[in-house]
Amino acid sequence: MINLEWFRTFKVIYEAGTLSAAAQTLFISQPGVSLHLSSLESYAGHRLFDRDTRKMVATERGTMLYNFIIDHMNKLEEAEHNLHRKSKMEKPTVSIGMSTGIFQYMLEAHISELPFNLVTRFGDYPQMLQELNSGTLDLILTPQKGTQHNLEYKPFAKERFVLICGNQTDTTEFDELLLKGDRPALKDWLSGQNWYTTASDMEHLNSFWSASFDTLPSFRPKYVLPSLGSILRCMATGKGFAVVPDFLCCNEIAGNSIKVAWEGSPPVENTLYFGKRKNTAYPEEIKYLEEILAKNWPKCPKEVTPDH
Repeated sequence: MINLEWFRTFKVIYEAGTLSAAAQTLFISQPGVSLHLSSLESYAGHRLFDRDTRKMVATERGTMLYNFIIDHMNKLEEAEHNLHRKSKMEKPTVSIGMSTGIFQYMLEAHISELPFNLVTRFGDYPQMLQELNSGTLDLILTPQKGTQHNLEYKPFAKERFVLICGNQTDTTEFDELLLKGDRPALKDWLSGQNWYTTASDMEHLNSFWSASFDTLPSFRPKYVLPSLGSILRCMATGKGFAVVPDFLCCNEIAGNSIKVAWEGSPPVENTLYFGKRKNTAYPEEIKYLEEILAKNWPKCPKEVTPDH
């Protein structure tokens, strides 16, 4: 089945003359424009443009198609404009991608205050970058930056991965090994403990372990839970270890329900970025979200971290 958005993209390319100009007009990525055009050409069975170094030149069939659809497209756009004018009081919908931990701790409590609709997505960072580039997402929070030219990144916070444990966990032997600097013995001792992780955040444990011991963990965590919040709640009344971003456990550490056992050596730290398209349809809404997240980002007190 043909997609009417292909016709809209074709019309804008014809009138704008380049893929990049069409992408700016449509507020989508240039690869997205190319995908729409190639899909339409594949459906039609003919090339609709000759690709020049500086301009897209319509073929004879492309010109015929443009002349055939232009009146219909103008009427559809007029109908769209009138519909938008009648419903302009409706709230826009912004899509944002982030980790579940950041959402639960930084944004969840403010959802009811938002003056617009919000769709949240959780997944791995490469997938979120791809969806931001394609226009599925409008804003992402990510420690990874892509190479797409139509995306921009603004640093706004840092996260450090720390080794935490429940307050009922006996760390006497661990602390002694840490003071001795006996890394092989430290690695063996930790490998024999009960570990918590989430299915989506093994990367935290792997990064911490690799930096501290120059290898990946050889054990399998005993408890695989749905979120970092679940890990913190379970550890508050039990024993075991986990590697989590420091900003997610500030309150629990300050409340003595868990403790930081080790910051690792060397410490593992990421810069977090707001990622968005350079040309977005929702600049004010995105700015609003950025301000909420920056304002509510926790400032962990120094005294909650150990002096190992």
